[in-house]
Amino acid sequence: MTGAERRASASLALVFALRMLGLFIVLPVFALEAARLPGGDDPARVGLAMGLYGLTQAFLQIPFGLASDRFGRKPVIVAGLLVFAVGSVIAAWAPDLTWLAVGRAVQGAGAISAAVTAFLADVTRDSVRTKAMAMVGASIALMFAVSLVLAPLLAGWVGLSGIFLLTCSLALVGIAVVIWVAPAEPREHQLSAAGQIKGAGLGEVLRHAGLMRLNLGVFVLHAVQLAMWMAVPALLVQAGLPKAEHWQVYLPAVVASLLVMGGVLFPMERRGQLRSAFLISIGLIAAVQIGLWWVAQASALNATDSPGLWPLGLLMFVFFIGFNMLEASQPSLVSRLAPAHARGAALGVYNTLQSLGFFAGGAMGGWLARTHGPAGLFVACAVAALLWLALAWPMQVPPPRR
Repeated sequence: MTGAERRASASLALVFALRMLGLFIVLPVFALEAARLPGGDDPARVGLAMGLYGLTQAFLQIPFGLASDRFGRKPVIVAGLLVFAVGSVIAAWAPDLTWLAVGRAVQGAGAISAAVTAFLADVTRDSVRTKAMAMVGASIALMFAVSLVLAPLLAGWVGLSGIFLLTCSLALVGIAVVIWVAPAEPREHQLSAAGQIKGAGLGEVLRHAGLMRLNLGVFVLHAVQLAMWMAVPALLVQAGLPKAEHWQVYLPAVVASLLVMGGVLFPMERRGQLRSAFLISIGLIAAVQIGLWWVAQASALNATDSPGLWPLGLLMFVFFIGFNMLEASQPSLVSRLAPAHARGAALGVYNTLQSLGFFAGGAMGGWLARTHGPAGLFVACAVAALLWLALAWPMQVPPPRR
């Protein structure tokens, strides 16, 4: 990476990290804290309030991506962070569950993921873009792990309202980073955006077979990720680890997996083996689901003697290796395959499918866990991952553009 590419990658990864910390830090305590509000005694309404963020994200990723192609990346990112901050204030003030749901929906309306990743693609070369995307993916993974540790502590100190005010502050810091730290947009993008017709490139993106493979893949990845968390915490508790100490499994698994990713993914990309790394990562996701099925079966057969924490810790480590490698490689592949004038549109579609995957994973995962138990849930996740592997197999990775 050049110095300019390192600065761009670090600043945009920081923007992502601040925003994702603002999102993740609420999740571990949301259901418990929301139950204290008027209307919070209905689990279905609490779940809806929690999930509305993903729905508004899904609806607005493409418009934000198209807007960034037309009006520039920085103005759209700043606007999205302002919307997220307003939603945080509404959620902090919320006197009941209905207003909390409104705040979550407004938070989700600041759908900047496509604009940020398109900006990162604009300011990095193809040959180093996977590394740049990996910095973003690593920041997201670390924020997830940090939130598991901090959220219960903050909930005890400042409550849910205080946590939402913190998320507002993080969004405002992100705006400062975009304006004063992130590099200027490349002149060629500014010129192409000036002549861009609204919506141009979207049809081209939707007809692109390679992009659609990646879009379906990110849907499966995040559906599986959210669905498996409907059962993994219960398996950890059954293995003897109290809920408040689950971070002791997640945090080491995330950190160790990032080290492995750095030592494996980047050398493979330099050797032109990005396709192999991509397919191996999908295989790891499928293998983990099969391993979790075995743990769930063993725990069900002998409820008083589960396989223990070590198998679960190892499976989490392998899962995060595959997940983080895919989080780094898939956006990089989208930016390579997409026409330069439609990167925002392509990444908007990609992030829309990602958000829909979150929503589908939560809804279907809960239903599968209730009707077929954890073992049935993991079988469904394994089948989905194997179908994704078959779908992705014919894909070819284009050489880096100069």
